[in-house]
Amino acid sequence: MELMGTLLRQIVIMFALMFLGAGLFKAGKISREGTKSIGNILVCVVMPAVVIKAFMREFSPERLKGLLIAFLVSLAALVLSIAVSTLCFKKHPIEVFGTSFSNAGFLGIPMIAAVFGDEAVFYASSFVALLNILQWTYGVFMITGDKKQISPKRILCNPVTLGLVVGLILFLIPVELPSLVTGTVKYLADLNAPLAMFSIGTYLAQLKVKEIFNDKTAYLSTLVRLVVIPLLTVGLLSLVPASLMSIRLAVLVVAAAPVGSNVAIFAQLHNKNYTQAVKSICLSTLCCIVTIPLIVGLAQFLWR
Repeated sequence: MELMGTLLRQIVIMFALMFLGAGLFKAGKISREGTKSIGNILVCVVMPAVVIKAFMREFSPERLKGLLIAFLVSLAALVLSIAVSTLCFKKHPIEVFGTSFSNAGFLGIPMIAAVFGDEAVFYASSFVALLNILQWTYGVFMITGDKKQISPKRILCNPVTLGLVVGLILFLIPVELPSLVTGTVKYLADLNAPLAMFSIGTYLAQLKVKEIFNDKTAYLSTLVRLVVIPLLTVGLLSLVPASLMSIRLAVLVVAAAPVGSNVAIFAQLHNKNYTQAVKSICLSTLCCIVTIPLIVGLAQFLWR
């Protein structure tokens, strides 16, 4: 119950930031172009910093083993998510993208940091890195239909992959970085939660309330993203040894996060209709205040 209460408090903080972002947009302090710029800053600068910060810790064989397990478990969870989403929305690429890829980096990571600490973020970063690689390749292919999007260059050169490479080097090689560097990375990573929630808030402000709550596709997308996929992920994570509980919980929280805001960012960048994506983002984000604590609570009960 204490864990659920902590999760709930963190989600309420996220919502406060989201509604602040909506208010800033309504007041004209953030423009539509500004929203796009915030998305670019998040994708190209902040998320790589989040990954690098997570790996800036002392090396140990136990941590390396845990990281490898976290990568394998995260890959399995993401493949499961993509398979379920494709089965449910095979003719609707925006919905496939949105339900396949959760808001792991922008909402999941801040929650994990607040509730479970940096060690859990270390393991969850593998999920975020794999998710972003898949978004920049398979995800963009789903939106555009262009097979050229799935290429080694896009896999290796997207910002989060580069952040992962830098982070792994720092983790594996015992180099003590100057405080100027570590402080800069920390400040950039700390921008993740407020900027991400401001971004979601600006999307929310662009819709009328009835547009969010009258859309059947958005409800189905929310159901799949917040209930079906997390429940299946609980089953998948039950195969992980109980001694690796921090990996179980870290992967579960990011897998149970709402529809990722990147679906709207990528749709906007590729001149696709992002309004439908925004509806699913907003509805699922509003509903996750109930579903995430319940899913985590159920998992803890089953894993006792």
